[in-house]
Amino acid sequence: MKLSQTEKKIITNAIRDIKDFPQPGIIFKDITTLLNNKEAYGVLMNHLYQKYKEYNLDFIAGIDARGFIFGAALAQMLGIGFVPIRKKGKLPYTTISEKYSLEYGIDEIEVHLDAFSSIPHAKVLLIDDLIATGGTANAAAKLINQAGANCVEACFVIGLNFLDGIKNLKQTTNVYTLVEVD
Repeated sequence: MKLSQTEKKIITNAIRDIKDFPQPGIIFKDITTLLNNKEAYGVLMNHLYQKYKEYNLDFIAGIDARGFIFGAALAQMLGIGFVPIRKKGKLPYTTISEKYSLEYGIDEIEVHLDAFSSIPHAKVLLIDDLIATGGTANAAAKLINQAGANCVEACFVIGLNFLDGIKNLKQTTNVYTLVEVD
């Protein structure tokens, strides 16, 4: 299921471009303007609900922090659990972690060891606002699988096609993007 042209335009028009943030030459895709636009956010969440309602998912896993916004709302709409995937040191219970490369070093994300244990071989949708190089998303998908669940798909509001993140993540799981930037 893909967005209609009208839906895509509503969502795209609600995303603000910020030039030279966080550094010169970068055009930052700001979703805060999408979140405070009730029509655009409604179109987005309704589309995600319609797309994923037949997947028989057990959990939505959202990547820290913007993935929490979309993931928790979608989990509630689908009547399933939400699991946060957080930066290292932010979760209070026993965790497992996955390291990934950044342009300037290494970072690490974690999930609770028992996050998906209530349902054996749980079907999980991974969600975040944007995929660029895909390091965090790839680590998150691997972490879901390491925790005994099955990352059936990764969903992003925005996909930056000029980077290799989508292509790289497709080696780990299916990928769906609502808006693509070439």
